[in-house]
Amino acid sequence: ARTKTNFGNTGEVKIMKKKVKIELYNDHFENAKRYGIPHAQLIIADIPYNLGNNAYASNPSWYVGGDNKNGESKLAGKSFFDTDNDFKINNFFDFCTRYLKKEPKERGQAPAMIVFCAFEQMQMVIDEAKKHGLMKSYPLVFVKNYSASVLKANMKIVGATEYAVVLYRDKLPKFNNGKTEEQKGKMIFNWFEWKRDSLKLYPKIHPTQKPISVLKKLIEIFTDEGDVVIDPVAGSASTLRACAELNRDCYGFEIKKDFYNQAKEKMISEDILNGIMEDGQMTFDAIV
Repeated sequence: ARTKTNFGNTGEVKIMKKKVKIELYNDHFENAKRYGIPHAQLIIADIPYNLGNNAYASNPSWYVGGDNKNGESKLAGKSFFDTDNDFKINNFFDFCTRYLKKEPKERGQAPAMIVFCAFEQMQMVIDEAKKHGLMKSYPLVFVKNYSASVLKANMKIVGATEYAVVLYRDKLPKFNNGKTEEQKGKMIFNWFEWKRDSLKLYPKIHPTQKPISVLKKLIEIFTDEGDVVIDPVAGSASTLRACAELNRDCYGFEIKKDFYNQAKEKMISEDILNGIMEDGQMTFDAIV
């Protein structure tokens, strides 16, 4: 696709990003066949943490106004989503291994999966992945400077980390540890800083929404421009937005109509996608 130019308030010419394929489907990933999507270099997924009716435990949202003096809120004793208990991990991995690119003959081009999960789920994810031919893995840890467990602050050490597992078949996945030849060779640790997104740039749509800055780092490491990324449980479409800013094609599935509509309107609308420039920044018109 051709690039476009945009003249900002200062009169300078800004080069618009080449058109990439960003598609979000209001459907279950098990119905992917009807959409004819391509195979992926990278699949990123944030699977349900199976918190059940304790999804908001230790979070101030359990109480009205965040204060237990006000009594319990409508979120007390509730799960995040009514679909969480219906998530079938076997079907999930069936889909993922079907839509991952085939193992290449050459080195440095193998595909990968990144699965965000609870710490307690990591071994289960690794074991299930092996049943589907993803024989190798390593963990990722994300470090926050805040914690949702405010109500436990005077009771115990509170959690301030997130976890994910990198999964692959045999050959080490594609790996970019520097954008230029001069930058390549630097060591990338298996822990990352977890910074909240600016609400001026990215809307808060989903209760377990992952920061786009974190997703962009991971996508840059495991893919090149023009590669395909799939998010089977897309939620807020933050993965799709990250890919749009990095010039990667991305396909996502979200079964909840409300999240799908909000994502299409606030995260990956045509105006937003058309306003992403070649350097990944947004034009003023796209932001407002």
